[in-house]
Amino acid sequence: MTKNPRFNRIIACLCVICSIGFTVGCGAESASDAAISTLSIEMISDIETGTDDLAVSESSTADINSEEEHDEASADVILYGTLEEAGIHQECIDIIEDIITTDIEYGFTSAQISIIRDDKLVYEGAFGNVNSYNQDDSRKTDSAPVTTDTLYDLASVSKMIGVNYALQKLVTDGEISINDKISEYLGQEFIDDTIFIDYADGSHEPLETIKKWKGELTIAHLLRHQGGFPPSPKYHNPTINPETFEYDPEIENPLFSSVSADENAKEATIKAICMTPLMFEPGAKVLYSDVDYMILGLVVEAKTGKNLDTYLKDTFCKPMGLTHVTYTPLEHGFTKDDCAATELNGNTRDGYLTFDGIRTDTVQGEVHDEMAYYCMGGVSGHAGIFSNATDLAKLGTLMLDGTYGDLQFFSPEVIAEFTAPKSEDYMNWGLGWWRQGDMQRTSYFGTRSSTRTFGHQGWTGTLLMIDPDKNLVIAILTNKINSPVTDIVKNPNKFNGNWYTTATLGFVPEILYIGMDESIDVNADLQSYLEELTDSCDKAIKSSMPEDHPARLNAESKHALLDRSQQGG
Repeated sequence: MTKNPRFNRIIACLCVICSIGFTVGCGAESASDAAISTLSIEMISDIETGTDDLAVSESSTADINSEEEHDEASADVILYGTLEEAGIHQECIDIIEDIITTDIEYGFTSAQISIIRDDKLVYEGAFGNVNSYNQDDSRKTDSAPVTTDTLYDLASVSKMIGVNYALQKLVTDGEISINDKISEYLGQEFIDDTIFIDYADGSHEPLETIKKWKGELTIAHLLRHQGGFPPSPKYHNPTINPETFEYDPEIENPLFSSVSADENAKEATIKAICMTPLMFEPGAKVLYSDVDYMILGLVVEAKTGKNLDTYLKDTFCKPMGLTHVTYTPLEHGFTKDDCAATELNGNTRDGYLTFDGIRTDTVQGEVHDEMAYYCMGGVSGHAGIFSNATDLAKLGTLMLDGTYGDLQFFSPEVIAEFTAPKSEDYMNWGLGWWRQGDMQRTSYFGTRSSTRTFGHQGWTGTLLMIDPDKNLVIAILTNKINSPVTDIVKNPNKFNGNWYTTATLGFVPEILYIGMDESIDVNADLQSYLEELTDSCDKAIKSSMPEDHPARLNAESKHALLDRSQQGG
């Protein structure tokens, strides 16, 4: 296959146009009936394909005003626009695409990006294949390509879409207060059933003091990640040292609930949550914990009488005409190939972990997060939502003014409350939301976005970013953990995909903001950025790393891209 990017763009565009035509299906529950992005000849400059089946890209910047079949709700609200009218330079998009496709050529997995500005979808891009590696770590050659409809496991971005959105709506409607106590929703057993665990890094207070603390715990404490819960009690793993949270096959985890991944597991996990003691007094420290959002999800379900999936769809997705947002996609008409795969060997970290019931096959179409899958049946407040980038970006627009067309979801006051700095000491935190603050989230939001920028990142390689000063929403989805573990001994939680530029996510806004809203030539700035990026990738290499180490491959990817740019390719 030719490696000339412009030729590949033309061929890809013509092939896609011939194969799918210009129809858009909406409102379908199944993936086969789901919306396909409209493409036009105007998009030829925005289409990239990769090489040798490693990277296939589909991107769209076409206007859809004339499409008769497009869902009325979304067609009236988010139209297709152009990069030019959005103040974004085509050259910036080109280099973003080039970085991703070259990374994929050198070993990265896949990606999907959508950009909405001023209520117009100005860019969609899809790169790579839905499953990049075999379980023996070799590259796959028979995997379906990622499209703009492919669903990604959002991981912790689910906290915002599944729980924050629900709470913001309930607060807007006056149905709940963030000062409500958790025990009002989970019952007295949330306090009474607490057991004593002398956490190694905890406060070492007696059980009665800890029970008193749990009685004082509020929704606001958990939104601020100041509830005092441990980061992850690993309710799914029966052999965890509860004091250190370290894997130990000789120790029984007293908070183990179940691995049956069903309603029985959820009930057992709720009991385990009630048993879980706090490490600190609520409000004393900031400690990011998945338990916080597991509990908040239960609060939403207790208040609304609906599970999180049903509430999300009834309250947001159906009114907005969104068909590519769901928990448990395989139970809602989607197939495995409609979903980007995650870990290659189940949850074993390539054989490092084992326990009864652990998944060992490649995870695809099921939530990767262990507690969300084994303990909550795939529907949890802290993880579990799957989405494509475009529907996620559309949901992100609600945080700009609370509306979607004529629909009001959040009041401006509630948006301000949830996105305001937690305190002067924590300018990078809102209520659940991650904030740019004093340039404290630049690795995700870049160095050029406004200080009011907020969003959230997910462990699987996902990001939702909202810049209210620019009226801009960016959704970046990858499945970086769909790759071998780099070194099981040193760090079983670091995958080859983590080493690539694409996995950093923040490179997208960093490039996108170059020359934004300015009629200037950005090529020199982009060339300078690429040179600095290549240099930083070189510095990440250590002499002890083998020749096929992903850090070396990432640097080779940047050198290849830099060479092409210097040659005018």
